[in-house]
Amino acid sequence: MEFKGKKGFTVIELMVVMTIILLLASVAVKINKKAIIKAKEAVLKENLFQMRQAIEQYYADKGHYPDSLETLVDDGYMREIPKDPFTKSSDTWQVEYENPEDVGEDYEPGIIDVKSGYSGKALDGTNYDEW
Repeated sequence: MEFKGKKGFTVIELMVVMTIILLLASVAVKINKKAIIKAKEAVLKENLFQMRQAIEQYYADKGHYPDSLETLVDDGYMREIPKDPFTKSSDTWQVEYENPEDVGEDYEPGIIDVKSGYSGKALDGTNYDEW
């Protein structure tokens, strides 16, 4: 059998096309992973902002800080304790309590700040548990 005027692709041409497709796919995967991390970081920042706002509002209303995050929910300052987008749990938040010397005898030290319980590094190089 003789073929006049070959039609089709050579193996080399197919390999070049497949290599280009693989390169483009690997770049797309990296971009997608980075976009997912950016989205989680944005959610974490918003959750921290909202909880800190609730803590400050509680203090402004009651004159002392809440003794737990659950207190903020029980007293209507938040509907629920948000989940940390990296740990996927609402139980991993790290809370910072006020100095016992700054509290009167009537109250136990309350929560003055909240941070993520996830110890990974953010895209900007900082640790999530320092935000």
